[in-house]
Amino acid sequence: MNHLNKTIALLLALVFAMSFLLCSCAEKEEEPVSRDLFAMDTYMTVTAYGKHAEKAVDEAVRELNRLDALLSTGKEASEVAALNKNGGGDLSKDTNTLLKAALELYKSTGHVFDITIYPVMKLWGFTDQNYKVPAKEDLAEALQLVDAGALDYDADAKTVAFEKEGVAVDFGGIAKGYASSRVIEIFREQGVTSGIVNLGGNVQTLGQKPDGTDWRIGIQDPEDEDKMLGVVTNHDKAIITSGGYERNFEEDGVVYHHIIDPETGYPADSGLTSVTIVSEDGTLADGLSTSLFIMGKAKAVNYWQKHFKEFDMVLCCDDGTLVVTEGIREAFSPADEDATVEYIE
Repeated sequence: MNHLNKTIALLLALVFAMSFLLCSCAEKEEEPVSRDLFAMDTYMTVTAYGKHAEKAVDEAVRELNRLDALLSTGKEASEVAALNKNGGGDLSKDTNTLLKAALELYKSTGHVFDITIYPVMKLWGFTDQNYKVPAKEDLAEALQLVDAGALDYDADAKTVAFEKEGVAVDFGGIAKGYASSRVIEIFREQGVTSGIVNLGGNVQTLGQKPDGTDWRIGIQDPEDEDKMLGVVTNHDKAIITSGGYERNFEEDGVVYHHIIDPETGYPADSGLTSVTIVSEDGTLADGLSTSLFIMGKAKAVNYWQKHFKEFDMVLCCDDGTLVVTEGIREAFSPADEDATVEYIE
């Protein structure tokens, strides 16, 4: 082999070696890092990809545990438990953010989303799993305490006062959505560009999958936990579903679910079996999935038409009809090709 040929061979070998190293690094960066944990009364999985994944996931897990300790009504040392015990008090940055968001939802949904529903939830046993149908007199008394509009809240001073004895708040309707958004923020801060968070069915995605395709998130069939209603293809979105199938109990042949209508004090009977919200804002998606379930189809559609820039939705009606808004028309695929799908513009 002459000198020129040796040089060419050496250069080819170097190119091959560099290509191998680059491929190896790329493959290594695309290895997922996942952690499972139990917080906020649900099993969670946090997954990130890339060279910053491990640090990001570790920090995300710490944040989820911190938020659980801060917001849980069932933990005596939590900030929310202290607020309920003392009739208000000073607010941390997170609790102040959540209270502000909760009151904005309270107004925009016509008081359907109400964090002061907690005394009613306790009567039903949904806070401690001691389920029972409450006496009408007890329910009427508890409903007198339900009015988020009566909270004396100062966002700038970060304080809140409850005007009636017995008033109590619960951020369970938006806490997991807020937590998933915080995880996505941590991922971005740590340089992660591809990840997914699953907080007990509350899913939020960051970027696309490492292969450059969008995430495919399944929506559970409320009638069969082993089946799907359909799939939403997306990136950088929260996909959050609420339905009566999540938590319920049976008494005297009647099934009672945990999504309580603050007007009646009873489980919502709106003609819907599940509501899925798709939005960039996890907190908003979490709150709306519950609120629109209570509203029912007609009011939910009317609400979306006024706020269509903020979210999209998939409603499952009790007759099996799926209602899908225009913004995700191309992104949603029903699991049953014979399903009746109504598209809303």
